[in-house]
Amino acid sequence: MQTIHKTVLLAETVEALKLKAGMTVVDATLGGGGHSKLVVNKIGKSGKLIAFDQDQTAIARFKKQMKLGSLENLKTEILLVNQNFSTLKDSLTSLAINQVDAILADLGISSDQLADTDRGISFMGDAPLDMRMNMTAKLTAQEIVNEYSQAELTRVLREYGDEQYASSIARKIVEVRGQEKIGRTSQLVSIIESAVPGSYKRKKIHCATKTFQALRMETNQELESLRLFLFQAIEVLKPGGRLAIIAFHSGEDALIKNWFRENARGCICPPEFPQCRCDNKPIVKIITRKPIIASEAELEENPRARSAKLRVVEKV
Repeated sequence: MQTIHKTVLLAETVEALKLKAGMTVVDATLGGGGHSKLVVNKIGKSGKLIAFDQDQTAIARFKKQMKLGSLENLKTEILLVNQNFSTLKDSLTSLAINQVDAILADLGISSDQLADTDRGISFMGDAPLDMRMNMTAKLTAQEIVNEYSQAELTRVLREYGDEQYASSIARKIVEVRGQEKIGRTSQLVSIIESAVPGSYKRKKIHCATKTFQALRMETNQELESLRLFLFQAIEVLKPGGRLAIIAFHSGEDALIKNWFRENARGCICPPEFPQCRCDNKPIVKIITRKPIIASEAELEENPRARSAKLRVVEKV
């Protein structure tokens, strides 16, 4: 059960957190465990790592790595939480932890999950149209494709996939499902290919990429989970503690950027006021005025890092 995932912006993310021995750190998205392993090396045997992942397979894989690898020798206290990071505060409370020194989150999809043929996250090959990260969750991509209205499907493809042919694809999905249930990834790929012009199919990016991304994000309620996480992350951080987030999707990055800016503003009085009356204080200090992106060396080794953007704030 080895991971095939290559961790993006590994050194940059952990360095940005300014970790020291003995710190309590949250990895909100364990995934392949790359960030967590480096965190453990930084905080040492007196530190504590709490790693979240809603995917039970990721938790099980990391447990095996803990037993077989060097993590076992470091004696760091590691707590694994099989929950979505939107449960951050409640999950920490259940562990008798009220505040932490640093938090990181990598919002990218794991290569392990893309390769899992039972999930149907990838449009490569043929698999059940599932797309759940948490396999106990109720909503699946199959349900979305077969039960959402044409208008709802169009919205999802535009909002989460920025798909220019969203309306055409949604219309074709509704047409096909009127004749047969859409239950396989290969069926959906064929539908998408029949709904878009030839020039679109000849582009470098596969014509199903954006639709599959959008359906995955809707299935897992990824933007809503991120909104919930952001508020809780700052609440549980100690003053001076840092939050580092890697986003790959433009909607996610915009949400993070805007949330950081709003909470770093302080005064929200109209410009014409001679002095502040709102008494609003900044909650965070922005560390990365511009997002940190992957180096050319990393891109050569891992092209999927091209869209990764790392943003960091510090709690005031």
